[in-house]
Amino acid sequence: MALQIVSFTPKLDCLSDVFRHRCELIQKDLNARGDQFIDASFIEYLRRNFLVPLECPSQEQLAEELPLITALSVLVDLTAQGWRIGKTTPNVVLEFECEDTPEAEKDRIRRAHLIDRDSQVREPSVIAFIRGMEKRRLTPNGWHSILSLMRDGRELATQLQNVLELDSEEKQLEALRSVIDPYIQFVDSEAVCGHTGIRLNDIWRYFRHTWVNSYKSVPGRSMMILVRDAAAPNHPVIGIASLASAVVQQSVRDRWIGWEPAKVIERLKPLPPKRVTSMLLRQLVGLTRGLYMKDLLADRILTRDDLRKPTDAVIQRLLRESARAIKQHRLYPHAAKHKEAVDGGKNDWRVRAETTLFRSKRCKMLATLLSIRKTFMECGISLKHPQNIRSAYDRGRFRLAVGQLFRLLKGERVGIKMMDIMVCGSVAPYNILLGGKLVCYLLCSPEVIKHYASRYGEQTSLIASGMGGRVVKRPAQLVLLCTTSLYGSALSQYSRVKVPANEIGFSGSEKIEFENLGLSEGFGVFHFSRETLRLMNMLLARSKESRKVNSIFGEGVNPLMRKIREALSVLGLPAEVLLKHGNRRVVYGVALARNFREVLLGLADKPHYMIPQTKARARTDALSHYWRKRWLLKRLSKPRILEQVAEHTVVYPIRHGAQVQVPLDLDSVASLWN
Repeated sequence: MALQIVSFTPKLDCLSDVFRHRCELIQKDLNARGDQFIDASFIEYLRRNFLVPLECPSQEQLAEELPLITALSVLVDLTAQGWRIGKTTPNVVLEFECEDTPEAEKDRIRRAHLIDRDSQVREPSVIAFIRGMEKRRLTPNGWHSILSLMRDGRELATQLQNVLELDSEEKQLEALRSVIDPYIQFVDSEAVCGHTGIRLNDIWRYFRHTWVNSYKSVPGRSMMILVRDAAAPNHPVIGIASLASAVVQQSVRDRWIGWEPAKVIERLKPLPPKRVTSMLLRQLVGLTRGLYMKDLLADRILTRDDLRKPTDAVIQRLLRESARAIKQHRLYPHAAKHKEAVDGGKNDWRVRAETTLFRSKRCKMLATLLSIRKTFMECGISLKHPQNIRSAYDRGRFRLAVGQLFRLLKGERVGIKMMDIMVCGSVAPYNILLGGKLVCYLLCSPEVIKHYASRYGEQTSLIASGMGGRVVKRPAQLVLLCTTSLYGSALSQYSRVKVPANEIGFSGSEKIEFENLGLSEGFGVFHFSRETLRLMNMLLARSKESRKVNSIFGEGVNPLMRKIREALSVLGLPAEVLLKHGNRRVVYGVALARNFREVLLGLADKPHYMIPQTKARARTDALSHYWRKRWLLKRLSKPRILEQVAEHTVVYPIRHGAQVQVPLDLDSVASLWN
């Protein structure tokens, strides 16, 4: 096993001894557990006993009390991930032993996620929600609860056994459709289930609490999806999924798409010079015209001549103004103006564009665009002389300028034309039948692409509108899905998920596939608890050292990551080490259009979808049929599968894996009823 060692010494003066003493006590309790797994109850015990205020602190100690408790909270989070305290003198040193096998690493990651999940499920509001969902209520269609949407395993197992007794695969596949008949249902606003009267959003949320990791909302665009079974009464839930705005930075994915400067150049070289020159100049002009500049012209930060013939002087002037404006923003963020635009208020985009945040962003982007234009002019890039681009490919400055241009194009497209799969899986008893792979297939359905276009096709782009000082709407063309495995390199439900074109009713040798792109770097914030995040927010609010992160949409990539990095820096802890949680996940890409790269790189405007977008529901049925043929029928031949399915019953006494298990403790019960 590989051993990782890190010094854990927060910036404390008068409370440094208190910190070490509490670490010694935590270490003693950890040693007393031996090989016993750490669970949510033990983590809660550590918090209650060691993350407590000092008794009668002095003025000096009071000033360091919050950093002390925050540092200890980070330490407790790390113990939940498998870190141990190696020594406490003269400084605290943490140790982490990597597991030898993917299976052992999967177990460690699963236990760590369950701690946070169980902590969330113990919250009184969550318990009340779960109990409310499980309570039967009279509806126009009779008495119903969330249990009405769980398939009874005994009934399902009996029907599947009847299918297996048929004498040919063709007959079995035909019969299976009458046993499991999936369809997609999108979770929109206040829509309710037509069979039970329960809000679709509540149905999705309930089953999400059965996942290993905790339920967290995500900013930006999102789509929640239910996969239901038309073959059974009340159309029980087979599985759930959600799509969200793609993360901006993902090195493995970006290399695969071709957003890296070297790969961009290699992709451009074989193309006709006239086409490349026209595309580069068109994109450059489009990005420049998309910026609001009236205030910059009025304040003489730049002139019209500067736009036509940029100089180093105007570029530096813009960068200085960007730095001044962002410094002003951190002092006076004007959050109300930004919130008004996000919440659909007056939407005065000119006012928002002139805020210090967007003035800074506009100046910085314009400086980059003018630098690119200056380089293009120096290299002789023009529509009159497109052949000049051939000699420019070998110039370092030109390659750098092209890389900068495509980074800007990436920022424009990553949140519009691609999404991340945040949740994807099935619930019992369908999970035993590889229902998770079915949900994977259905995310590739034209129904999903069409719903995305319908939902976001007329939506105002908040960032682009803020940068442009006017309403900006962009075509919602979904061409790529990406996701990561939860358990690192261990096999996941995404493994071997692919659909040949000829299997779903159209010709060609192409296939829709969850393609393994490689392992992520293992950076993230999931291992920091909500309690730690709360303490970090308080710490940053009081600290004079911090650069203010206001969580305003448009401030930058991943404000949560930046907040945690800044809080760790204020504490004097190694941010880059502690943000690397070590869970290197498999990154998957799912191309929905055969020319997805060209669309994302700006080389094509119209996507050519792998699956024809006509007859969308019929395409969903074809994907379901392929799942039954490729996975379900083979799964049913495995020993004891039907016995496992039959274990999940909604008949009293209820034993069903789709029911949320609440690990109650006495305090949770008391708080619920008080």
